[in-house]
This record gives sequence, C-alpha cells and structure tokens, in this order.
Amino acid sequence: MQQNTTTYGDAAASPITAPHSGARNINARDTAISPGDIAVGVVIGRASEYFDFFVYAIASVLVFPAVFFPFADRLEGTLYSFAIFALAYIARPIGTVVFMSIQRHFSREIKLTIALFMLGSATVAVAALPTYSRWGEWSIIALAVLRLGQGFSLGGTWDGLPSLLALNAPEHKRGWYAMLGQLGAPAGFIIAAGVFSYLMSELTQDDFLVWGWRFPFYVAFAINVVALFARLRLVSTPDYTHLLDEHQLDPVSPLEVSRKQGSTILLGALAALASYALFHLVTVFPLSWIQLYDTRSMSDFLLVQVMGGGLAIVGVLASGLIADKFGRRNTLGTVAILIALFSGFVPTLMDGGAGGQNTFILLGFLLLGLSYGQAAGAVTSNFLPEFRYTGAALTSDLAWLVGAAFAPLVALGLAANYGLGYVSLYLLSGALGTLAALSVNRALEIRN
Repeated sequence: MQQNTTTYGDAAASPITAPHSGARNINARDTAISPGDIAVGVVIGRASEYFDFFVYAIASVLVFPAVFFPFADRLEGTLYSFAIFALAYIARPIGTVVFMSIQRHFSREIKLTIALFMLGSATVAVAALPTYSRWGEWSIIALAVLRLGQGFSLGGTWDGLPSLLALNAPEHKRGWYAMLGQLGAPAGFIIAAGVFSYLMSELTQDDFLVWGWRFPFYVAFAINVVALFARLRLVSTPDYTHLLDEHQLDPVSPLEVSRKQGSTILLGALAALASYALFHLVTVFPLSWIQLYDTRSMSDFLLVQVMGGGLAIVGVLASGLIADKFGRRNTLGTVAILIALFSGFVPTLMDGGAGGQNTFILLGFLLLGLSYGQAAGAVTSNFLPEFRYTGAALTSDLAWLVGAAFAPLVALGLAANYGLGYVSLYLLSGALGTLAALSVNRALEIRN
C-alpha cells in the first residue's frame, strides 16, 4: 500500500513519509547496518535502563525505609518499600500494550521518545520528592505513582534491537550476539552501586538521607537523555527500518499474539525464571539482609557487589562462547542445574560472616551472568515472524513480573519470619521452573 507523502520547504526538499517515518530521514546513511552497530545500540539502551532500575532498587533498601516509612520498624519499612518497588513490574506490561498502539499509529521514534521522556521525568521527580516528614502519607502515594510511571514507561522502551541483533547475527555466533544486550544489566549495576558506595563513604548519614541519595536519580535522568539520542540515531536510519521490515519486526495486537501464541510467551518467561529469580537475590535481597541483620559497612558491601558485577560481565561473555558451542538451551539448562545446587548453600553462606557473604555474592553474580547472558529470547525463535517483535516484548515483561518483581519482598519476608532456608526453596523453584519450561519446549519441537 502506497503511503501519502507531504513536501515541506521548496520543491527540492525531501518528502517526509507519514505516518511511519518520524525521524528516519534525519540520519540517513549509505552504509549497511552491521550486527556490531546494532549491538552498540542494544548495550547503550539497556545499560541506561538498568542504571535507572538499580538506582531505584538500591534506594529502596538504603533510603526509602528511613525517609518514607519512618513510622514503621526497619523490617516493615523495607517490606513496604519493596512492595512499591514491585509496582513497576505490574505496570510494565500495560505500558507495553499502550506504547505498541502508539507505534502502530505513529512511529517507533515517537514511541521511544515519549517513553524515555516519561521514564526520565518520573525518575527526576523521585529525586525531588518531599519526604514523609514534610508530606506525610502523600509522599508515599506520590512515590507509588512515580514508580508506576517508571514501569509504565519502561514498557515503551522496547525497540526491537535485541530481536534484530539475533536475526542478523552469523549463524555460528548467535549465542555471542544474544549475550551482548545482556551486558547492560551488570554494567548498569556496577555504576549504580559504585555511585551509592562513594556517596555513603563520603557523606555523613544525615547528609546522605537528606540530600545525598537524590544525586544518583539526577544522574540517571542525564544518562537517559544521552541514551535517547544514541538510540534514535540508530533507529531513525533507513537501513534500520529496512532491516525491521525485512524481518517483519513491527508491532501487532498483543491480544492477537496472546491468543495465537500465548503458550510460547509463557514458556519463554518460565525458561528465564532461574535467571530472574537469582537476579534480585544477589543484588537487592542481600543488601537488605545485611542492612537489617549485620553490622558491616554498607559502602564496603556495595563494593563487594561491584566486584560481583564484574564477575557477572565475565559470566555473560562466557555464556556467549559456551552457547555457540553447546547450544543456548543446553547452556540455560545446565546453568539452571548449577543454580539449583547453589540454592542449597544460601543459609550457610549468608550466615557465614563476611567471608560466606562475599562468597555468596561473587559466586551468585557469576552464575547470574552465565544464565542471564542467554535468558533473553531463549524460545523467541518459536514465534511466527509477524509475532516476534510483540511476542518478545510480552515475554520479557512476563518474565520480569513472574520471576523478579516480588523476589525481594518474598525473599526478605520469608527469611525474616521463617529463616534463610525458605530463600533456598524460592530460588530452587525458579531453577526447576526453567528446567520444566525447557523440557516442555523441547517436547513440543519434537512433536511438531
């Protein structure tokens, strides 16, 4: 179907195609986009999102219980904070549906710009939010609304780059290119944890709780602005648009995808369950446990987690090599078994003093890197081409909701009331969920 064009300026001006061109003609270039170009866009986009994500996550432990829930004891305040933390994952699928509609009616560039502007605005608003001592219960309501806004806007940041990267990667390097986008998670965590560690070591506790904690949120806003322009520079090129059209990576109705390939969405989310369950059990949960039940310096403990983030990067890189040699699903299944074994040592390590806790963090981050490196799109190839773009986004949303959203809340609640052994069971259930999903997916492929 031929699209209508409108010419602006003099007769020699280039036509602007509506409604789907957006900014595509701004950065037109003659060279073809390589997998490396796509990988850069993926890493930049994901790193900025994860930095934003981890700034809020760390503040949920170190700041929010004191400044928004001073009326509760430390445990209750942290649990309240984790409950608000989970709201973003509930809002994220709703945002995906709404922003997919915006993209269908306007353009990918407009959708991405609105989503990242909303995300940055919600983040900087948290930084400026008055505390409970000034606003009372309204401060808690405002924090919850802003957290919902963060999750809603995250649903619109899906740009299709991971799927495009996987489809354009050389056949024998699919695992390597699949893991590149996953590097954004440990990179974002390292920067966020490093910033908080520095602030806590240089400021008094009063200064940190009054104004110091707000600084990382402003930094997150600035990084989002830079990332927005970096991503728009790539997605606005005609070459990128051609690749998307060639692979049918355009949004379709989420209801249609759910109706026709809902089982693939569910299997994809469950296949990554071990990764997403472990995700918060080595980042957010131990931070809260040490804060509540140990006397260690939180600044020093954050540095241990920064080192863990470095091991996660090593694990992500190694996962690409391993997956290309033995297969992505075999890699995921093997690491899920290792995570299941690791889960049995949670109580011993977390109760084992600084040495045991450091071992838990470092080993946990390494396993996270090995697993998370191949978690994205483990069964995405099962989607029909026309459903791949929307299906991959919905799968990611469901994986975060089921595996990660309530992990800090559940893990801390169970550990505080019944013991760390229940955290082991929680993590074990995630590993078993991954193994079950991979087995079912394999059986379906053989049958078909």
